[in-house]
Parts: sequence; C-alpha cells; structure tokens
Amino acid sequence: MTNSNPSSKSEAAEVILQGLWKNNPALVQLLGLCPLLGVSNSVVNALGLGLATMLVVMGSNVAVSLIRHQVSDAIRLPVFVMIIASFTTCIELLMQAYTYELYRILGIFIPLIVTNCIILGRADGFAAKNPVHLSALDGFMMGAGFALVLVLLGALRELIGQGTLFAKMNLLFGPIAQNWTITVFANYKQFLFAILPPGAFVFMGLLIAIKNILDQRAAKKKIAISPTFEPGSKRVRTTG
Repeated sequence: MTNSNPSSKSEAAEVILQGLWKNNPALVQLLGLCPLLGVSNSVVNALGLGLATMLVVMGSNVAVSLIRHQVSDAIRLPVFVMIIASFTTCIELLMQAYTYELYRILGIFIPLIVTNCIILGRADGFAAKNPVHLSALDGFMMGAGFALVLVLLGALRELIGQGTLFAKMNLLFGPIAQNWTITVFANYKQFLFAILPPGAFVFMGLLIAIKNILDQRAAKKKIAISPTFEPGSKRVRTTG
C-alpha cells in the first residue's frame, strides 16, 4: 500500500521549477551578481563557488526551518545571519583543507557568501515559513539554479576567452581530473575581454535576454493553445 500526497508532490514540483527557472536567483532575482561576475572566468572557479553557495543555502535553510517556531521576530535576522556565517565558515575550512589552491583563487568571495542576498532571502522568505523537507529542497534548487548559471557563464567565458573547457579541474576534483581539459581551439590567442569583468556583464546580459525570449515564446504558445470563448456566447438564466 502506497501513501502519496498530490499536494506535497505539486509543492515540490513548484519549488524545483522556481529554483531552476521561474525564479532563478541569478537570471530573475538578479541576486549575488558580485561573485557571479567576479569568479566566472572559468568552469572550475564557477563550479567551486557554485557548490559552496549551494551547500550553504541548503544547510542554512534546514537549520532555519528547524528553529522557525523558537525564534522571535526581534532576533530573527541576527540569528539567521549567524547560522549562515557558521555554514560558510565550515565550507571555508573544508576548502582550505581539501582544495586549498582553488580556495586561494576564489579568495574573498568564499567568506562573502555570508552576505549573499540569495541565502538570507531564502532563509527569511521561505525556510522561516515552511517545513524542513521543502526548505531543504528549496535551498538545494535555488543553489543549483545559481550554480548552473555560474557554470554556464564560466564555460562561455573560458571558451571564448581561452579556447578551452574544464581547464585545471584538478583544483576541485584532485589528480583524477588532471586530463579533463578540452582544447576546443588550438593555438588560440586569448580574448581578454571575455575573461575580464566587462565580458562577464555582456555574457550575463545575453543569458538574461535568452531566458526572457524563451519565456515570451512559451507564454505566446500557451495563449495560442488555450481555448478561446466568444463574448456573449453563454446565456445566463436568472430567477427571482
């Protein structure tokens, strides 16, 4: 005998869709743009920061949801910030221990996860009002949505800027990833504009534009296939 809850499934599906597409923190909410644009010059940098952010937002969502009934409104935000700072410190120490070279490259952007508006926004706007399982899912999907945009931006900038993909992945995955580099363009002269911050703004704008175009096409298609009713086609009978 199986016990399924359609309402719970629909809520989970909506949380997934919100995090990955409808309310993507990078493409829709436009939050966390400083680290998004600052370290996305390669896939390994983008993936490292994306995974760190995803773990922090997921962990803080779970912790906030667990204590949501015990924390008063007067101290809610300071408590949330302390929770986020604790998880960020844990991630920072783990990166120092296992991916020290990548940690040095990312630099100040790792401790700055504490101030990322995405994490505090989800803690206060979602986790403080929802049960643990939905809060964990929301944290994971919002973090994954942010990380996906970060990696996509890093891939575009690395490809156009250096002509490679997945270079120096050993900084994150160790010696096993030593030969993961894909050289797309041989003897490619670096295009510095793509690697530098101005290129990040341009590519980010292109990604946002592409999403808006896809959303507009989907909306037009939905309107086109929806049934239309002529005005005055229904007769209403009233009795008094």
